[in-house]
Amino acid sequence: MRYSTVGLILLFTLGMLAAPRMSAAQQPAKKPRIGFLAVRSPSIVSQNLEAFRRGLHEHGWLEGQTITVEYRWAEGKVERLPDVAAELVRLKVDLIVAVATQASQAAKQATNTIPIVMVASDPVGTGLVTNLARPGGNITGLSLLNPELSEKRLELLKEAVPGLSRVAILWHGGHPAAILAMQETEVAGRVLGVQLQSLEIRGPNDFERAFEAATREGAEALIVLASAFFGAERRRIVELVTKYRLPSMFPIRENVEAGGLMSYGASLPDLWRRAATYVDKILKGAKPADLPVEQAMTFELVLNLKTAKALGLTLPPTLLFQATEVIR
Repeated sequence: MRYSTVGLILLFTLGMLAAPRMSAAQQPAKKPRIGFLAVRSPSIVSQNLEAFRRGLHEHGWLEGQTITVEYRWAEGKVERLPDVAAELVRLKVDLIVAVATQASQAAKQATNTIPIVMVASDPVGTGLVTNLARPGGNITGLSLLNPELSEKRLELLKEAVPGLSRVAILWHGGHPAAILAMQETEVAGRVLGVQLQSLEIRGPNDFERAFEAATREGAEALIVLASAFFGAERRRIVELVTKYRLPSMFPIRENVEAGGLMSYGASLPDLWRRAATYVDKILKGAKPADLPVEQAMTFELVLNLKTAKALGLTLPPTLLFQATEVIR
């Protein structure tokens, strides 16, 4: 087949025009880059982190292959969170996952445009979202808050310690959701006929004083409310609980693994895994403002029989039957 000079020029021109389009079509899709902001260290939350990665994998996201995760750990130092959150914003990540209330607050203060997936206590009460059904703004995710937990924890502690009538409550004055949690526990105490003693902690030097006050005023057991600071100080708290021989109820399992008597609370591995679902939806185009905040659905009761024996307690079969895990 022969072409005229004009025909050849026309074919060449059309080919040049089509080339950029073909090249663009062959370009690989951009690999999403997300930030991950946490209060504690990865060694402490390794089980939760594995659950998050498993959740990403379930939605087809392979870390290092189809998605990049920039991890930032405050190592228990809450005061570092604003700087670390600002660093993630400077990296221009596509999304930030923030686990713990204070991490979520730091992320929200750092950006009002980058989507944020939180795992936090009382998102409405702490001002993270306007309401759970339609959070508004650039943040959504999962809430650990369940008002029923305070009463349930006190019920379980009464079941473990026969005749329990006076309980000390250890709470962190610097935690944004602590006041509400303390109020809910006070309501539970009135409902169950248990007298409560408030032990507010502001810093590391307050622990010994608080435990001395609990003993002096006749506390028969202790409930520790959720706090990232308490998580970082978990071994010290367990040491003091052991020293003062106080049957203790914690919000998370790590404290029981360290030697506390019992814990009851939302399953953090489950919440971290479900956070990956929000990541998937937002990366595929969903707006955080339109994604309802979900509450915890799976709860864990962990008991330490070695600690019970050291305290001279025999945990009843009804309590053992309810346990998710028993440490022997």
